[in-house]
Formats: sequence, C-alpha cells, structure tokens
Amino acid sequence: MNPYKHKTQIQIRFKDVDRLGHVNNANHITYFELARVEYFNALMGDVKIDWESESLILAKMEMEYKQPILLEDKLFCYTWVSRIGSKSFDMSCTIVREINGVEVEAAKGLAVIVCFNYKTNQTITVPDHWKKKMLGE
Repeated sequence: MNPYKHKTQIQIRFKDVDRLGHVNNANHITYFELARVEYFNALMGDVKIDWESESLILAKMEMEYKQPILLEDKLFCYTWVSRIGSKSFDMSCTIVREINGVEVEAAKGLAVIVCFNYKTNQTITVPDHWKKKMLGE
C-alpha cells in the first residue's frame, strides 16, 4: 500500500507541559487526534461528508513514547492509513521534533478506526470514495 501521508504542525500549549518540563503523555493522543482531523480535511478536499451517516468511531489507540517533547520544540505529526479492512482501517502516526532542521521521532501511534452510521447506530463498510482517496486513486 502506498499511503497518502499528511504532515500537520502541532502547537504546543503551555498547559500541555507538566511539572517536569515536558509535554505530558496524555497530550500525544490529542495531537494525533488533531492530525487525523487535518488528514481527513486534506484528503477529502471539497467533498462534503455527512458525518451522521458516514462517520468514524475510535475503537483502539496505541502510543509508543520515544523521547520527551519540550514546550519550545517545533513539532509535527505525520498521519497515514496503514491498513484498510471492510468496516475499519488503521491510522498510523509519528510525532517528530524538528531539531536543527532534522526531524527526530518523539512518539509513534496506531489508531483503529471503525466506520459508523450514527443515524442507525451501526457499523458500516468503509465508503468506497474514502478508500479511493486513501489509496491515492
């Protein structure tokens, strides 16, 4: 699979930093969530999604922490679809710190996303027009 990768700049807020001077681990998942939203906005472009009938629900989230993130860091999150199933897909991410122009991985994650219809309260198959865009077709 040749995934469409998206890069999102992350703004680190003062409230994200804990007493030890680094970004608290709970914020990494929020950064990934922000990047997922930006991914879909960029991927779908002008295509309007009916989020009540063609929506998403987070089923599982994993995060592996590699190194601390500091308040002054220039931070980015790369996001891509790493697996497409019939009713779900995996979104992978890597959070990088830019240090002297070089990107250094600070964390990586994986989210299992289930396609969901909130009108019927049931899972649905991954919409074909989403798959095509995810695969770059």
